[in-house]
Amino acid sequence: MPMRPFRARRTAALGTAALAATMLLTACSSGGTASKDAADGKVTLTIDLFGTFGFKETGLYDEYMKAHPNITIKQSDTQDEAQYWQALQTKLAGGGGVADIQGLEVGRVASVVQKQADKFTDLKTVGIGDVNDGLVGWKGAAIKTADGKVLGAGTDVGPEAICYRTDLFKAAGLPTDRTELAAKWSTWQGYLELGKQYAAKAQPGNAWTDSAAGMFTAEVGQQKVRYSDEGGKPVYETSPAVKTAWEDSTKLVADGLSAKLPQWTPEWNKAFSTGKFATLSCPAWMIGYIKGQAGDASAGKWDIAAGPGKTGNWGGSYLAIPRTAKHPKEAAELIKWLTAKEQQVKLFTKQGSFPSSTAAQAEIKSVQDPYFNNAPIGQIFSESAAAMPAQVLGTDDGVIGKAFTDALGEVERTNTAPATAWQHALDNVKKANGN
Repeated sequence: MPMRPFRARRTAALGTAALAATMLLTACSSGGTASKDAADGKVTLTIDLFGTFGFKETGLYDEYMKAHPNITIKQSDTQDEAQYWQALQTKLAGGGGVADIQGLEVGRVASVVQKQADKFTDLKTVGIGDVNDGLVGWKGAAIKTADGKVLGAGTDVGPEAICYRTDLFKAAGLPTDRTELAAKWSTWQGYLELGKQYAAKAQPGNAWTDSAAGMFTAEVGQQKVRYSDEGGKPVYETSPAVKTAWEDSTKLVADGLSAKLPQWTPEWNKAFSTGKFATLSCPAWMIGYIKGQAGDASAGKWDIAAGPGKTGNWGGSYLAIPRTAKHPKEAAELIKWLTAKEQQVKLFTKQGSFPSSTAAQAEIKSVQDPYFNNAPIGQIFSESAAAMPAQVLGTDDGVIGKAFTDALGEVERTNTAPATAWQHALDNVKKANGN
């Protein structure tokens, strides 16, 4: 899902291109070392991911393979991270079927570090133990074990904003200026209030936002402590962050503001182009996803504004090498290149994946995106990232988050009472943990 050219970036873009060219020349001169089991010296590297990392869409694989003619890269992907994670667990338990490189979502890394360190390669043993040195501090720390093993390389982070449809806002008589909207929905209560104004004049069948799950995930993602405290103790039952996000999200449903679309489903994907909802809780990586689903016909209909609280983090990922990978050395070389500053800059300018590299962050602050009405995405997401405290990551964050968003789906689609759905969420967390 490539991004269109952006304004006011010609000098920086030329600099980035020069750096990339230098890297390519260096890579061509040194070349990758083929695995011993490849008789002809050629290696096929497999990469298994979830969602849209953007490596393929921005041409990075092609660029790397051109510089390394002995390497062929084959990617498989699953849009729904929960399905991806379940499949990965099955492969890891069976000891086979894993790729040379596996993606890991930030909500899973504490579990990997504390429970599955023996399933993944310590990147220090394959020569890239320093791969996270230039990233924001918490990003590298989260994937490092207590005894110093580095189990993955950081890719992006997920600072939050709100993406919205300007054409639908105009039709409902709402303002479309991103600064004015950011002021109106500076709080989640303001966001809900503006949603009620929208719903009063919107076309039938068109909702304020896609789902309660999206709002919940964005709101709970603004807090340092969510599902576990700093000592690792689960606190999701009493967490103020979780309770407040739950109450706001169920109010969204009660006020008729949700399109009731389960995220990552075919019907959700189709809704991006058919205009079933007017706003979307929007981490930076969602930009590329919107473009891929809405397509060229929707260019200029979408815009981006700072969201409630002007901060938050939703998602962000790592690349890891399973212990049973066939080509760990070549995988390490590719990971180091994909996560380097130059590639992180390119991924943001073309795809919207916000860099975890501090040097890359310094280079993208003036980026604008024509697809989103020249929204200053570099500025919006940089400010969101800068205001976000380092989140406490628990071993069961992924499980807990899914339990609550699934329960909100019950409230939306089966009219389950919020209190009953809340209890279902708690029960499902306990069941997932064998209790």
